[in-house]
Amino acid sequence: MPTSAPGNRPGASRRRGRHRAAPAGFTLLELLVVVAIIAIASAGVSFAVRDAAGASLDREAQRLAALLEAGRAQSRLAGQPVIWRAVDGAFRFEGLPRDALPHDWLTPGTSVQGTALLVLGPEPIIGPQALVLTHADAPGRSLRVATDGLRPFSVQADAP
Repeated sequence: MPTSAPGNRPGASRRRGRHRAAPAGFTLLELLVVVAIIAIASAGVSFAVRDAAGASLDREAQRLAALLEAGRAQSRLAGQPVIWRAVDGAFRFEGLPRDALPHDWLTPGTSVQGTALLVLGPEPIIGPQALVLTHADAPGRSLRVATDGLRPFSVQADAP
């Protein structure tokens, strides 16, 4: 009595040509293409991911430059002196109403090195002023926010 269905004998399918053997592996060219794609993708990801502490310091410096210019404009408009002062974990604009401009850093850990006082007006031309911002998460990095008294406050490259 037969124990298998007809046509199920070993080797029968090979003789009829129904099933062909699959390739044993990948060619060297296929492997090189896959490795190149992975390398390009990982390089793209590494360039896209920025240092979070450095990015927050950049953001704080840009924001502070804009706030200082806003304080300078309000000082000229009101004809009153406005003083920017750094305090523990924050800053304040003296000579303006309390809620006229923000008074907190965006990220905790931001601090000012050295000069923590700027006079923003009311004269249209003020003396050269600068301050250096640092962040606790990026101890070796600092940014300088400065003006020469004529031009607006701007962020300058890493302070020496």
